[in-house]
Amino acid sequence: MLTVTPALDWEWATRTGGNLTAAQRRALTFGLLRTAPSLVLGRIRHGLGRRGAGRLDLAELRLPDTALARAAEVEAREQLSNTVLAHSFRTYFFARALAELDKVDYDDEIAYVASLLHDLKLETPTPGRCFAVAGGESANAFALRHGAPAERAESIGAAIAAHINPDAAANLSDPGGFVSAGASVDVLGRRLSDLDAAFVGDLLAQHPRHHLKQHLIDCFDAEAAAVPDGRIHWLKSTGFLQLIKLAPFAE
Repeated sequence: MLTVTPALDWEWATRTGGNLTAAQRRALTFGLLRTAPSLVLGRIRHGLGRRGAGRLDLAELRLPDTALARAAEVEAREQLSNTVLAHSFRTYFFARALAELDKVDYDDEIAYVASLLHDLKLETPTPGRCFAVAGGESANAFALRHGAPAERAESIGAAIAAHINPDAAANLSDPGGFVSAGASVDVLGRRLSDLDAAFVGDLLAQHPRHHLKQHLIDCFDAEAAAVPDGRIHWLKSTGFLQLIKLAPFAE
């Protein structure tokens, strides 16, 4: 929903709850402006019917099979609505397809767990505390409970807290960038034109969208009201919800 703004790291997130200063809002705006041309060009390519080679063989794909990965699947299924659960799986598959297309190395277990749990708190806003930060903290604690070393648990939490910075998706090797890239395909259609159309169709058939656009808009409205100094409130002011409505998906 991102690492180019150095101040917005895990220490900042846990210390401030994700509340922005005026200077940080300005920095995020510049970051958003840097990403806008690629989003526009991608939309044009998609509108012209151009498709890339990014794909996964979903029938043959091996998912992480560690104890932590299996526990994260259970946690996601128990905690998330069907709409957000399907979005979380698509986030991982879209990001993995892009990472393999770009020949980027990534930590598959951390990427998988962070993708599945990145919206843990999206549907239940915490007043004064960004959903990505609260979700990152919950995922960090979850990973520790399931035996993850502290450094890996923190990497999962930090990825979730960072995924809504606007320019994180540029770095797919970073767990936050991985989650951001996959979520950006699903939410905005960013880099959708880099992916094979048949793969996208197969993925949507396996993990339907369940009216994701309207659900996200409703969740973001509630989040912005609960955290008026947070990143979602700022994103709303930039027209982000309109971009969700215009994403090249039917729902």
